[in-house]
Amino acid sequence: MTKQHANWSPYDNNGGSCVAIAGADYCVIAADTRMSTGYNILTRDYSKISQLAEKCVMASSGFQADVKALQKVLSARHLIYQHQHNKQMSCPAMGQLLSNTLYYKRFFPYYAFNVLGGLDNEGKGCVFTYDAVGSYERVGYSSQGSGSTLIMPFLDNQLKSPSPLLLPAKDAVTPLSESEAVDLVKTVFASATERDIYTGDKVEIVILNASGIRREYMDLRKD
Repeated sequence: MTKQHANWSPYDNNGGSCVAIAGADYCVIAADTRMSTGYNILTRDYSKISQLAEKCVMASSGFQADVKALQKVLSARHLIYQHQHNKQMSCPAMGQLLSNTLYYKRFFPYYAFNVLGGLDNEGKGCVFTYDAVGSYERVGYSSQGSGSTLIMPFLDNQLKSPSPLLLPAKDAVTPLSESEAVDLVKTVFASATERDIYTGDKVEIVILNASGIRREYMDLRKD
């Protein structure tokens, strides 16, 4: 009889889905509030969205313990930046900091899949999408997490971002108005919840624009 070894892993995947859409003068970042492990739901009311700066918000799925550790590191680095420069970090600067922070841990990575959304220096919406080791890209919209394989084709169909190979380079922001983008986010989450067991309970939507930041919630199915 062969000896069975207990297979321990430092990581877990707590599931959940995140979406971000950038518009001409706004950014919408959304995530569901379910946190699971395997077939167990740990909590139905866990926010995956964190405000990193005045005009910069991050939504993260993956291993939520690593996400919390990452948020603490970014918060500390942002505080140092504020003391040194006497101003808040811009969203593109925070995007680069997040990439550097993830890449620094590439040999024992944060098991966190992030989308960063906010407003750039010109007041335009910007979205940055990441892998676990810091490779990132500025896009018009993105999705991460367990439902991303269902959500991304839907967003591609609805928003059709211009090819990066086209010259002159076209702006990646979406042509939708703010309210249309919020409605689209609600639709994609309602749709993903039907097929992904790790997405559900409630969707938290954060809307960033020139007048500030506001939150909306919508219930999803609980099973």
